[in-house]
Amino acid sequence: MCFRIFFVRVGDQQTVSIITCNPFPTFYFLPLQKEIVVTQQPSYAKESFDLSFELFPPKTAESEAMLWQTVDELMGFEPTLITCTYGAGGSTQTKTLEVLDGVLSRYPSVAVASHLTCVGRTKDQLREYLQEAQQRGVTSIVALRGDPPQGETTFNPVANGLHYAVELVALIKEEFPEFRILVAGYPETHQEAVSPEEDLKHLKEKCNAGGDTIVTQLFYDNSDFFRFRDRCSSIGITKPIIPGLMPVTNFKQIKRIATLCKARLPNSFTQALEKAGDDADAQFEAGVDYASKQAEELLSDGVPGMHLYVLNKSPAAIRVLEQVGMTRP
Repeated sequence: MCFRIFFVRVGDQQTVSIITCNPFPTFYFLPLQKEIVVTQQPSYAKESFDLSFELFPPKTAESEAMLWQTVDELMGFEPTLITCTYGAGGSTQTKTLEVLDGVLSRYPSVAVASHLTCVGRTKDQLREYLQEAQQRGVTSIVALRGDPPQGETTFNPVANGLHYAVELVALIKEEFPEFRILVAGYPETHQEAVSPEEDLKHLKEKCNAGGDTIVTQLFYDNSDFFRFRDRCSSIGITKPIIPGLMPVTNFKQIKRIATLCKARLPNSFTQALEKAGDDADAQFEAGVDYASKQAEELLSDGVPGMHLYVLNKSPAAIRVLEQVGMTRP
C-alpha cells in the first residue's frame, strides 16, 4: 500500500488529506491541532518507512491471550519490526524469546528484535543470550545499558560485566555482526546524563561503535524531538532517528509514566485529559486525538519511521495509525 499526504486549508480549518492508492484511492480529511505547524509536504512510501511495535512478556494466561490478539490486529499494518522487552534484571529473558518465537511462527516474514541490557549479566551470559536469540531467528537487538535494580540509584555492573551500552553495542558488532543494532536516544536528555551535550556525545559513541538505528524514548512535545534531531545532526550523527510514541489514554497512567521517564507533558495534553474527567471513553478519545496529531506532524516532517509503545494493547495504536491514513486489509 502507498500513501500520499497533503496539507490544505479549508476556510479557517487546517486539515490533512491522506490519499491511499492501492488498489483504489481513498481520501481522508483530518483536523490538525492549531499548535502544529506543517513544515513540508511529505511523500510516504511503505517500503522505506520503518513501522515497529514494542511488546513485553505477558504474566498471565489472560494477558497472553490479549497479547496475541494485539499482534494479530497490528500485523495488518505490515510493520517492518516487532520488538520485545524483558523484566528488570533479565527476569523474563526466556519469555521474551518465547514471545518472539510466537510472532515468527505466526508471521515468519516479519523481523523481530529482542531488548538486551547489561544489568546482572556477565559478558559470557550476554554472548549466550545473543547466540540463542540468533538461533531462534531474531535479527535485531535493542542494545541498552538498563536501569539500576529497584532500590538502587546508580548502575553497578556484575563482575566481568559491562558498564555502558556502548560496550554492549561494540560486543554485538564485533562478535555477532549479522544483527541489526538499535540504540536509544533521549529527546529530553537521559535523566542520569551530566548534560545534554554529554548525552549526545554518548549517543554518537554508540552509533560509531555499531548502532544502526536510533529509537527515541517516548515524548509528548514534537518540538523536543525536532530539537534533538537537529542537535544530533550538528555533531555528525547520521543514523536514522525513529521517534517513539506511546498513545496514552488514561490520565493517571500518563502521570506515572511521565514521572518514571521524566517526559514533559504539554499543557494542551494534560488539559484535554483533565477535561475528560473520570469518563474513561473521553480520556481514550483525548489520548488518541493527541497521539494522532503528534504522528501527523512527524509524518509531515518526513521521519523515516515510527516506533509505537503499545503496552500489549491494540485499540489506541490502531486508531492512531488509521487517523494518519494507514489502513489494514
